[in-house]
Amino acid sequence: MKLANGKKSKLLEYLMIIVGTGLMALAINSVFDASGMVTGGFSGVAIIVKAWTKGVIDGGIPLWVTNIGLNVPLFLIGWKIHGFSFVKKALIGEISLSAWLAFQPVWNLAGDDLLLAALYGGVIQGVGIGLVFLGGGTTGGTDMMAAIIQKYLKHYSIAQIMQIIDAGVVLVGMYVFGIHKALYAIIAVYLVTKVSDSLIEGLKFSKTAYIITGKPDEISNMIINDLDRGVTGINAKGMYSGQDKLMLFCVVNKKEIVMLKEKVDEIDPAAFVIVTDAREVHGEGFIEKK
Repeated sequence: MKLANGKKSKLLEYLMIIVGTGLMALAINSVFDASGMVTGGFSGVAIIVKAWTKGVIDGGIPLWVTNIGLNVPLFLIGWKIHGFSFVKKALIGEISLSAWLAFQPVWNLAGDDLLLAALYGGVIQGVGIGLVFLGGGTTGGTDMMAAIIQKYLKHYSIAQIMQIIDAGVVLVGMYVFGIHKALYAIIAVYLVTKVSDSLIEGLKFSKTAYIITGKPDEISNMIINDLDRGVTGINAKGMYSGQDKLMLFCVVNKKEIVMLKEKVDEIDPAAFVIVTDAREVHGEGFIEKK
């Protein structure tokens, strides 16, 4: 029995959230906690609480216990203020992350090498967060807290509030584990952001070229026939010369941009070419629309 497209997409989203939270738990359990590295968020708070309570409880309070303990009241407050729709997307991610933190085996993947911990932990958690977001979920934590606080501090954005909260967590982590580990944690935070953003925006980067030339027809034919790419002519005017010109606009992949520049130089050495990055391109020849 075949599933409808809607059910397929929902199952895929749930799978991405589950796999993503599994990777996040791997980074938290087996890299950051094992190395004493705090990268912000409720996971960072959980690592600090575990370290603080090791003298009271054997092994300290487990990470998953602190994670649930912090998120449950936050979910209830968010539900009361914004309604269930506000928390339902984060509910699956939070349950999945807590389950992974509780039952996933723990390995010290980086050993005593803090640089490896920052690099591998940042990449693994970045991929995990990216998958969760691509699946349409979140894991609660500081982003939900920031959204609740922003309701009462409207002159601050959610991103600004999140940065303040996470910075506070990192500073406490610096006090507990020392400034040396905190500096490596900053590297991990940077990698988490870059990797998750790259995954969300799309890994298939392309190049956009703007070409101002006196030979638009020849260059257009080259792009269409040699590169098999589309090209658009945009009416433009040189403000210094006062002449009307046709500016060509096209998008190619990273390998094709080298050939494009070489061919343009051959056809018109006086052409003015501007090349920029295109993070995500939807359409024929790139990311196909469904």
